[in-house]
Amino acid sequence: MLIYIIVGSIREGRTAIKIANWMHQAINDLSLTQVQTEIIDLKEWALPIFAGAHPPATGIYDQPKQQQWADKIAAADAFILISPEYNHGYSPALKNALDYVAKEWQGKPAAYVGYGATNGSRSIDQIRQVATYMGLVDSNAVLEIRDIFKRNQEETFAANEYELKALHAIVEKLQQYHAAAK
Repeated sequence: MLIYIIVGSIREGRTAIKIANWMHQAINDLSLTQVQTEIIDLKEWALPIFAGAHPPATGIYDQPKQQQWADKIAAADAFILISPEYNHGYSPALKNALDYVAKEWQGKPAAYVGYGATNGSRSIDQIRQVATYMGLVDSNAVLEIRDIFKRNQEETFAANEYELKALHAIVEKLQQYHAAAK
């Protein structure tokens, strides 16, 4: 099972990449032979704001990076979407990435990680609405990271016991939903 950890922030000094690196390492440390993870960094993908003539739901991908993104998303079995909370919502870079393609998301389980004001709960609420509409399967696996402003002083993210347990539960739920879809 291939799980993409999607880094939903492209800002300089972003926390999302630290969280993604921690998650990737922590999942690898679980030594689950049937689980692989890959970090998908939206900053590296540099998807331009979607401005195509054809809505992605048509399956006509006429933007230069659109087919590359479609192929990448199609290869995953499940997703962990990480987003900061910006102005009571989620990252515009993540919204753009979701909107870029359509059918490639459908039927695949997703988990959600948020941080920021209200521990990211409002960003997670909005992502879940959009992702469910797009056909992602909501695994009910959520991690709201508390006190990120106090804790984000180091180069790496240091998870607490609760976050480690939550990550383990996220992986288990994604595996269950993936197995049920087969």
